[in-house]
Formats: sequence, C-alpha cells, structure tokens
Amino acid sequence: MRRRPAQAAAAALVVSAALAGACGPAPRPAPAPPPPTPVPTREVPPVVGLALGGGGARGFAEIGVLRVLEQEKIPVGIVVGTSVGSLIGALYADTGRVLDAELHALTITEEDIFDYKALAFLSGGLAKGDRLERFLDANLSHRTIESFRVPFAAVAADLATGTAVVFDRGPAARAVRASCAIPGVFVPVEIGGRTYVDGGVVDPVPARVARQKGAQVVVAVSVPARLPVTAPRTPIEVVTQSITIMAAEIGRLRARDADVVIEPDAGDVAYDDFGKRKRLIEAGEAATRKALPAIRAAIAAATRRVPAPVP
Repeated sequence: MRRRPAQAAAAALVVSAALAGACGPAPRPAPAPPPPTPVPTREVPPVVGLALGGGGARGFAEIGVLRVLEQEKIPVGIVVGTSVGSLIGALYADTGRVLDAELHALTITEEDIFDYKALAFLSGGLAKGDRLERFLDANLSHRTIESFRVPFAAVAADLATGTAVVFDRGPAARAVRASCAIPGVFVPVEIGGRTYVDGGVVDPVPARVARQKGAQVVVAVSVPARLPVTAPRTPIEVVTQSITIMAAEIGRLRARDADVVIEPDAGDVAYDDFGKRKRLIEAGEAATRKALPAIRAAIAAATRRVPAPVP
C-alpha cells in the first residue's frame, strides 16, 4: 500500500532529525562539585607535669632542671614534689619564675632547715622544722597553695595509715614542712589532727600524682644517693644505707609512671651537705639537656589538633 505524499514527507523529516541528533555534539557533562573547604585547625600542646623527688641537699639539682626547661621554653603546667622536691617545687610554683626559686634556694642555709634542739628527739626527731616553715612564710609571695602561679601539690606520708597524702590547698609552708619531715631527723608534723612525715617514705618520685593532677606528659626528677663503695660497719651506717637502698628502689618503681625520667649525677653529696649547690645545679642542667630529645618527643606525641575557633 502506497503512502500518501504528506505521510512520506513527515517520515522523512523524522528520519532526518534522528540522523542529525546522532551526528551532533554530545551533551555537556554536569560540572564537578567544588572541593570541600578545609577546616582550620590548631595545635593543642599537652599539659607538662614535673614530679620532683626527694634527696635532701641533692635536691638543688632540681633547680638546674627547671632552669633548662625554662630556657628551652618547655612550659611546666603542674608541679608535684616530695620531700625536698616539695621545697624546690613550692619556691618555683609560687611565681612561676626559675630565677625566684634559684635566688631563694641559694640563700637558704642549713640553719634554716635543721633547727636541732637538745630535747627535740623526745618528740620524734632531732630537729623541729619550725625554721623551715618560717623561711617559707617569709619568702613565698603567696601563703596558700591554691594562690600559686603554677598548680602545685606536696606529698607527705600519713604516719598512722602509711598512705600518701597530697596537699594541693591550704598553707603552703606547713604542707612543705610535712613533706620534708624526714623520720628520725624532723619531728612529725600535725595537720588537721593527723600526723605526717616525709613523703619519700611512700612516694619518693610522685610521677603518678602528677598524672592524677592532670599532667598529660610527666617529667620526673630522681636524685638518688650514690652508695658507698665499702659496706657500712656501725649500726647507724647500716640503718642509713638500708633506708637509702629502700628509698632508691621505691623511687625507681614510682618513676615508671613518668614519660621521661631525669637523673642528675649528684655523686656522693650527703643529704645535709649545702656546700655543693652550684655543682648540683650544674648536674641538673647537664642531665636535663641530655633528656631534651625524649622530652620533646613525648610532648610531640601528646600534642593534639583541634578545630580552630571561628573568627
């Protein structure tokens, strides 16, 4: 059956249009979505805590540690001290300036700490400790721990329970005196109806306390005494060396809670030898500079990136 002319023409137009479409340009692809806008971030460094251990006069090495940390612009956010570490720590945390702590530490004398009394031993020690408390009251800019520039805590031992007690509030001089009350040397200290002695009895290097107080990186300073080459012979020497060995071992165990442990070489300096302060400070500096790579690595590992605030 033949198509009509009009139908044939319409069919031809449809075929032509189809062929023209097939041979024409391809449709343009949809534009790609714009890349996401990067969210601005900032670095948040960790809180660095310093755990200062005991050691009597050997604790002057801790001034050298603080000096290097300040020179290297490593901020100390928390200070926790045991025994002489609480004394050095309080002198620093009071204003947050190493120079202040160093000036006070260099002016303190043996008489400012060891106020020996003839009948003091009847109260549990050879020295009362009143002079140490008066020295701190006279030289600290802030009387209470909570008013210090840098958060601070002193560790003492409860003589009745044998537990470590952390003083982070209240009169600073009294807390430090309790933390420094070496058994048998100082009369125990009463605070709030409880009796306290040197914190080194239970926690010679308070690294764990520093972390509990909020430190994210803990740098501990341990200044153990060097044991004599020859064995002790007298009863007093035997007791003294036995206590030294015990304290050093406890200190090593406690120091494991730190990220970095600094051990200044105090040589054979005795706990009551105040004549070698310069040598001890230099030993603290040398040990800290040696530990700087480990300290920086610990800080870098604990540094976080968080979204920056919108301006």
